[in-house]
Amino acid sequence: MRNILMTASVLALGATAAAAGGVERSAQSVAILFETGKYAEFSLGVVSPDVSGALGVPVGPFPVGSPSGDMLGTSVSLSFGYKQALNDKLDVAIILDQPIGAEISYPGTFGASPYPLAGTTADLNSTAVTGLVKYKFPSNVSVYGGLRMESVKGEVGIPFVSGYSLETNTDYELGYVVGVAWERPDIAARVALTYNSAITHTLESTETIGGGTFTGSFETEVPQSVNLEFQTGIAADTLLFGSIRWVDWSEFQIDPPIYPLSSPLVSYQSDRITYNLGIGRRFNENWSGAVTLGYEPSNDDITGNLGPTDGYKSIGLAATYTQDKMEITAGIRYFEIGDATTTLGAGFTDNHAIGAGVKIAYTF
Repeated sequence: MRNILMTASVLALGATAAAAGGVERSAQSVAILFETGKYAEFSLGVVSPDVSGALGVPVGPFPVGSPSGDMLGTSVSLSFGYKQALNDKLDVAIILDQPIGAEISYPGTFGASPYPLAGTTADLNSTAVTGLVKYKFPSNVSVYGGLRMESVKGEVGIPFVSGYSLETNTDYELGYVVGVAWERPDIAARVALTYNSAITHTLESTETIGGGTFTGSFETEVPQSVNLEFQTGIAADTLLFGSIRWVDWSEFQIDPPIYPLSSPLVSYQSDRITYNLGIGRRFNENWSGAVTLGYEPSNDDITGNLGPTDGYKSIGLAATYTQDKMEITAGIRYFEIGDATTTLGAGFTDNHAIGAGVKIAYTF
């Protein structure tokens, strides 16, 4: 079943990024802990969203129907993982990924384009290194945990708000991971429940507005989350797999001290639960494939203008080629993005995204 799992895992690459307004870029899977022996993997995910809307109410000189243009850029996410068994009970792993990120650019120039946020840009970057240890009990139950070191940095420019701009330093903070799993290898069954702690960053800020420059600081919390990952064989060479992920997004906000509007620069009214379910099949010694469905319910919240989406539905296909100790997997995923109404009164509808991923893995 191993190469089927490889096929399944690549379909998660960029999945959260394709929610297209959310800042999450990694689903924080711990599946690497359950590989055998020494194992390394490198992954590349690319998401190309098409997200645009139009004013539903007049805003100053901008009339109803003023179009935003496609305001989200292509995102690229990289990850690396290494796992090693120390003995028949103890395993260790290290994971490098990018937990959150954003690439926002409203087209046009403010004052010369028919949308108030023309020329608005935002970039959010992060990197995390997670070290994990797993201990397996004789009853096929295992416990695991570790530490995550995370860095965050952001830049924003909003000409519409008196020429406002923000730049932060890169802040490094520590969080933790704990979990428990049950396995039954003879039918490729496994259930893993993982808790990822919140990580609070204190960011030093440089803000410019109305020609003045101000320095200060503010806190932002990359929220806690819970992952339930599961799989089981359902027939010869056939695997059912999936995940349920909850993220405490209502605790996340970016609210610099000088930003003049009444609502934060970025915030979410509700938490999110994301569901994925798929089937993988091994065709022969070299090839396997998988199909997956994803669903994140819409909450009908009013969204910020830097994240005008509300949930999604997705379908993905992937295939793995196995040769000796190397596996190469490629997959593609299509997302139908949920409609949203922003605080500016703009409606963003009929949007979509395409995500693709490649993973190379080697067993030593």
